[in-house]
Amino acid sequence: MLASARLIYKLMNRERIVQVFFFALLALITYALYLVLQPFFGPIAWAILLAFLAHPAQSELKRLVRSRTAAAAIITLAIALGVVLPAIWVSAHLVNETQSAYESLSTLSGRGGFGYINHWLTHSRIGERITALFARFGFRLEDQIHSAALGGAKIVSSYVIEHSAQVASNLATFVFHFVLALVTLFYLLRDGEEYYLSLLELMPLHESDKIAIFETLSATLSSVMRGLMLTSLLDGVTIGLGYLICGVPYWALLALATAAAGLLPIGGTAIVWIPVAIYLVFQSGWGTAIILVVWAGVMLTIIDNFIKPLAMRHGTELSTLALFFGLAGGLEGFGPIGIFAGPAVIAVFAALLKVYRRTYVRTLVSEEEAGTSPITIVPASSARSNRPPDDHPADAERPLTGRLGEAGGRTK
Repeated sequence: MLASARLIYKLMNRERIVQVFFFALLALITYALYLVLQPFFGPIAWAILLAFLAHPAQSELKRLVRSRTAAAAIITLAIALGVVLPAIWVSAHLVNETQSAYESLSTLSGRGGFGYINHWLTHSRIGERITALFARFGFRLEDQIHSAALGGAKIVSSYVIEHSAQVASNLATFVFHFVLALVTLFYLLRDGEEYYLSLLELMPLHESDKIAIFETLSATLSSVMRGLMLTSLLDGVTIGLGYLICGVPYWALLALATAAAGLLPIGGTAIVWIPVAIYLVFQSGWGTAIILVVWAGVMLTIIDNFIKPLAMRHGTELSTLALFFGLAGGLEGFGPIGIFAGPAVIAVFAALLKVYRRTYVRTLVSEEEAGTSPITIVPASSARSNRPPDDHPADAERPLTGRLGEAGGRTK
């Protein structure tokens, strides 16, 4: 008997040691995996998000072409072209504008540098006053402007030379991360359902709880994307109408660019309409520019503070305050991807709280109401006083083995 107990104790200790070693090794390998994947969290996160958003199109396309690999390749190529072609177009226009600016500066230098500024200084009242003020201190304003221009040119050239290598390195890193995101996106589109089922099997929860958590995550991401698409479309329409009223050339193209910029978590539509307003200052005067700025500010205030929260709340079951902190905290903690990660984290946390309440809190409450609490502590004196009368009170003082033996004899 004693030997069996010792053997069981040794086996239990050995099993506990095995469990501790396994989980310690698992934690160590998980941390090493975190260090390996940490430089690529950004591309992987974007790939997961794009794969989730493109999953409905993947399912329909797979039904048409009858091949998971072909459907995943087509969608990945379409997304790549949707990013690469606009980037090439913008880069080409940026290069052309840079060349035009350089030619304009060269022409200005060939005409005598800052002749227009000198003419303004000598023929305007304000220029005469500024020139007289500098003359009191023994300075010629023309010489100071020329020296400042030369100094600024030297600073700009030295800055470009010093940071050209960093710009090239950042560009190479961006291209590498973009290619990595596309490769990850392809495999997620092709094998994402298998990854999803494997992840479900690893979660130690009830099937209904697993499904509820993933459905909450899916609804949240869909609602955030739907809200972004709707608000960006409204941004493009309303601000584009402002471009049309103010007489901005190519207003339709600028409205489309404004709608696309509305999808950006940083900068947003201001990337487009602020330069347009500056253009209107020189082209049409302050009045037209102020009209555009006021119109854009009012419309963006209404869309961002009223329409966007309502559009994103639909389907998430999150309050406006929770959604606000999810968006703001996600951008602060995760960067641009945080506009999706923040609300998703809060939504999954709310789903886990629902699971906890349904699994534990309601179970304990129902047991207490039914009077079947699993643990009840009763004092020994109270237990003896409430015990029913025994036919053999002397048995309380007799050994347990003797009473069991007599019971066995009576049974026989």
